Amino acid sequence: MALFKYEAVDTTGEILKETMEAPDQHTVVQRLRDQGLLPISVEESAGGAALGRSLSLSLSGRRVSQKQVGVLTGQIARLLNAGLPLDRALTILISISDETDEQRKLLSRIQEQVRGGSALGDALQAQGGVFSRFYVNMVRAGEAGGSLEVVLARLAEFMERSRALRESVTSALVYPLILLTVALLSVILLLTFVVPQFEQLFEDAGEALPFATQVVIVVGEAIRGYWWVGLLAVFLVVTLIRRQLADPDSRGRWDRLFLRLPLFGDLVAKVEMARFARTLGTLLRNGVAMLTALAIVKETLSNQVMAEAVGEVAENLKAGQSLAEPLMAAGSFPQLAVHMIRVGEETGQLDEMLIQVADTYDGEVQAAIKRMLTLLEPALILGLGVIIAGIIMSILVAILSVNDLAF
Repeated sequence: MALFKYEAVDTTGEILKETMEAPDQHTVVQRLRDQGLLPISVEESAGGAALGRSLSLSLSGRRVSQKQVGVLTGQIARLLNAGLPLDRALTILISISDETDEQRKLLSRIQEQVRGGSALGDALQAQGGVFSRFYVNMVRAGEAGGSLEVVLARLAEFMERSRALRESVTSALVYPLILLTVALLSVILLLTFVVPQFEQLFEDAGEALPFATQVVIVVGEAIRGYWWVGLLAVFLVVTLIRRQLADPDSRGRWDRLFLRLPLFGDLVAKVEMARFARTLGTLLRNGVAMLTALAIVKETLSNQVMAEAVGEVAENLKAGQSLAEPLMAAGSFPQLAVHMIRVGEETGQLDEMLIQVADTYDGEVQAAIKRMLTLLEPALILGLGVIIAGIIMSILVAILSVNDLAF
């Protein structure tokens, strides 16, 4: 059993701050709901770290991140769904925030503008880019339709799914990068610290040394004497790539190349398709017009080629075409997804079908990442083994050659 601190709202809108002993956080939440209370935050007491699934919004740094915005959105949605007015919900969230938190300042600015007569969507737009255009338009659609709490709940779900997809891709790259870093450090260690220990032994051998051994010694000397050249080269390459990606024309060529790469190109297309379908489906479900939704979706895509294709789709829609036809003509979007979208148009359930497409390709992305790791990990391990074995063998062969010369 552990001790948990919780904050909850009762039926009168008052905030309760108490502690409860329970085996886990889920049990605390369930008990609070059984008592007719609305849980706002649940954290392990006794100085323990907040649980990963905590309902509280933990802030670090001076900037409100998109992850924190997602949690905040879910909290507002729950308070509105409990029947509290927006002003009261904001007051509660402000009261449970630390005085030095950027979240408290953000909520206070929003509340001040709402009390001044501004719509919530307008107040969010005035917060200096904290809330995306997609977010603001969703909120405006919810206000216009009188279903703000429903829209905010969908927004929170959307942001959580998007974050999970993004983190799954990032996490998949962590292990190969660590493996590659260890491989490079191991090779550098051998060439700069181990190989030099044998150079005194090889000095009298001269040309009698095997060619492979001479190459290893020269490479080690180059790394020891000119390591700064390597760092400078890496810096120049990174700078060049950043400039290339900042230029629209160059970025388009790079993105087109990425889509053509085996395995990786398929992964990029599926990630962008999932993002396209979930964003467009969420916007359409909440009453945003198709052309407006496509303009917002275009801004959310990272691949310039697919983003430009969405712009062309919008132009074709103005000419009276359906959504599926220009998507198929673009050639950048997975054909299965386009066929599913066509079925959604024909049945009049486009928004629901788009969400299904997003769910499908979220799963496809997970499967593609697993396939890439299945191939990449043994390839890196094998490559590291071959390089290290080659260095060691070159040294052993040279030692044997020196011994032969000695006799």
